[in-house]
Amino acid sequence: MTETNVFELTQPGTFSDPLTEVLRNGARTLLGQAVEAEVAAWLSTHTDKLTNDGRRRLVRHGHLPEREIMTGIGAVAVRCPRVRDRVGEGGERIRFSSAILPPYARRSKSLEVLIPILYLKGISTGDFEEALIALLGKDAGGLSASTIGRLKEAWSDEYTRWSKRDLSAKRYVYFWVDGIHVQARLEEAAQCLLVIIGATPEGKKELVGLIDGVRESAQSWKELLLDLQRRGLAMGPELAVADGALGFWQAVEEVWPRTRGQRCWVHKTANVLNKLPKSQQSKAKKALQEIWMAETKKDALAAFDAFIETWGVKYDKAVKCLVKDRDTLLAFYDFPAEHWKHLRTTNPIESSFATVRHRTVRSKGCLSNKTALAMIFKLAEAAEKSWRRLDGHNQLPKIILGVRFTDGIEVVKPQAQAAAA
Repeated sequence: MTETNVFELTQPGTFSDPLTEVLRNGARTLLGQAVEAEVAAWLSTHTDKLTNDGRRRLVRHGHLPEREIMTGIGAVAVRCPRVRDRVGEGGERIRFSSAILPPYARRSKSLEVLIPILYLKGISTGDFEEALIALLGKDAGGLSASTIGRLKEAWSDEYTRWSKRDLSAKRYVYFWVDGIHVQARLEEAAQCLLVIIGATPEGKKELVGLIDGVRESAQSWKELLLDLQRRGLAMGPELAVADGALGFWQAVEEVWPRTRGQRCWVHKTANVLNKLPKSQQSKAKKALQEIWMAETKKDALAAFDAFIETWGVKYDKAVKCLVKDRDTLLAFYDFPAEHWKHLRTTNPIESSFATVRHRTVRSKGCLSNKTALAMIFKLAEAAEKSWRRLDGHNQLPKIILGVRFTDGIEVVKPQAQAAAA
């Protein structure tokens, strides 16, 4: 029996979770090891630098004072190694700066994603500290309403600078384009986001355009494309991938008429199946897949005709929906086969903006367009870091040079014909 029947209750944010402590200790150890390995690798690249008496110029010199980094599992304490330059002074001194643990870093990038998500979901600035303590524990200090306010302003400034950046040195081979409808706390006038992702000649995917649009009108898309052009993007992409319903197609025809179009097979499949009874949808989906998965354009056209023959009599609306975009649905066959899986769908946008699209809800308060775009821009910026490079990126310069591809294979001219040309 106990001597008293008075028990101390655990206060919110003060509970002890053994599993979290294990994870935190493991994270501290791994982070320390990673930074130590980083400084060792850095020093190994400077072993040729010696002092006048033959000693190494750059040597380990203890550690900087311990500091805490706020992460998704709470605060993790870490000490960054320090390097001493025995010779250099002032501007000539060689300094070590950790890429893993940048100077003055106080929170991990994962929190920079968490904060915009919470904001878009309806958490007010004043409630952030309580929400983050509930998620991260009592050590989630330094994230008060004023801190969140400063972050919000900083991110708005980042988005403004990004949206005005110079594009004169940029060239994009492909565009993926979509209008993303979100249920975030946007002003009523902003009904969707207009998003463009581009592929560089090196195969890297980049966020090219992000604005709030009034529906998906041709005028809104034209304003975005003209803005890119004014900021230096003189040449349009060789191919743009988008849904057929967008006003984008009218806009790109006016701004960059040489850009070819590829309709998204994911959108098209959904549109066709919606015009069929449920009893037919499974079979029709397989038939549609046989079209866009065909090895050659000839085989795809044969599968096209088979679909028309099978469903054309009873379900003419579904067939008309498919046939009207026949050429643009099969445009990818004129590009390298390694790129086909990237070009048949707008998935780079769909997957990257899933967080924004599916995890936001409308609440009573309303975000200004400026604030909402800043939050969504930060989420997109974080997603961009994980975008995979295009397969077969070595083929991209050939596309820019005008090399032709048939059924995904480069068309090689005979030497005599090439010489005559």
